[in-house]
Amino acid sequence: QVQLVESGGGLVQAGGSLRLSCAASRSISIINTMAWYRQAPGKQRELVATITRGGSTNYADSVKGRFTISRAVNTVWLQMNSLKPEDTAVYYCNAVVTSREIFWGQGTQVTVSS
Repeated sequence: QVQLVESGGGLVQAGGSLRLSCAASRSISIINTMAWYRQAPGKQRELVATITRGGSTNYADSVKGRFTISRAVNTVWLQMNSLKPEDTAVYYCNAVVTSREIFWGQGTQVTVSS
């Protein structure tokens, strides 16, 4: 089991920045891939960014150049710059240990005002 706890969400004006944190209950060295997803009201959950155990990253086209995912011993961060109102969503941390061991955090709200 891996417990994930997100923090860092909040209300920010368009053009502003936020940094989300995801603290894992175990060392993320055992986790193959960690990711951030988001879900806006009335929309499906979508992948925002991923980072592998080896440090390779991938981003949704909508956030490339604005968001950065990074990781340390048991924490993953999502630095979000140049935020837009369409970035408003609940952001979820995700950890994939194996194909059968997938864990989610409880989510943190990000609201970007215009």
